[in-house]
Amino acid sequence: MQDTTSISDALISFYDQLIAQLPGIILGLLIVILGVLIASWIGQFARKRISHKTRDPLMSRFLGQAIKYILIIIAIMLALRSSGLGGIAAGILTAAGASAVVLGFAFKDIGENFIAGIILAFSRPFDVNDTVEIGENFGKVKSLEFRYTKLKTFNGKDVYIPNSDVLTKPVTNFTEDGFFRWDFVIGIAYEDNIEGAKKTVLEALRKELNVIEDPEHENFVIEDQLATSTVNLKIFFWVDTKDFRKMALITKGLVIKNVKEALEDAGYYMPADIHEIKLYGAETEFPVRLQPEEKQQ
Repeated sequence: MQDTTSISDALISFYDQLIAQLPGIILGLLIVILGVLIASWIGQFARKRISHKTRDPLMSRFLGQAIKYILIIIAIMLALRSSGLGGIAAGILTAAGASAVVLGFAFKDIGENFIAGIILAFSRPFDVNDTVEIGENFGKVKSLEFRYTKLKTFNGKDVYIPNSDVLTKPVTNFTEDGFFRWDFVIGIAYEDNIEGAKKTVLEALRKELNVIEDPEHENFVIEDQLATSTVNLKIFFWVDTKDFRKMALITKGLVIKNVKEALEDAGYYMPADIHEIKLYGAETEFPVRLQPEEKQQ
């Protein structure tokens, strides 16, 4: 009977305390809800303002998210205190400080990627939609998150590269200044005039609208190699790479086609490789047969 009375008294006491703290709990929930809404709005507003000022979508998005999550954490702490649960808030902060070392070892990679993401947000070698090569990954930059950088490869794959790797590995940016130099080799016959062939090639380059030529970006042709049956010329030319995808490859293909046709129209011969067979007189049989043509019926 006494045990039943004790349980009943405990439930009544808990109920009274809950009723007494209910206004604080409701206020805390309201603070959390309003805090999340306000934090989201401020984060979005900060992202737009930073983007407008810096013209940098990667930095603005990253900082907007950081501001949003910091404000949400502050709102949660305020809600705990206003609802009479200040001890829990203090406990969370104390536990966070005490476990920082342990978590630092347990989530070492996450911490590295987060810090690398902050560094990349302020100083980095690329922008959104730049074509880059990071390690073995080649594609367009799509976003910078807290832990990773997202690339879209040209064959449709989404690659998520840890920010620490982006920060420590060499990054090749193909579109930072908007120019890229292609090159290819074409062979002409030994008896052909080399200087005339070079002039013909340069004239063909000037006729292609997507090929760029100015004092800083010069197209040129050099003698590259004396091959078995050809004098190989190497052609260097510049193209616009702000959209380093289909158009850049099409431009290279058109230039090769135009150069080949221009040389042929100018009378230059582009022979295939020639193979010599030497007989020294000791052979009893010639290892080649001539197949007679079949008579048509």
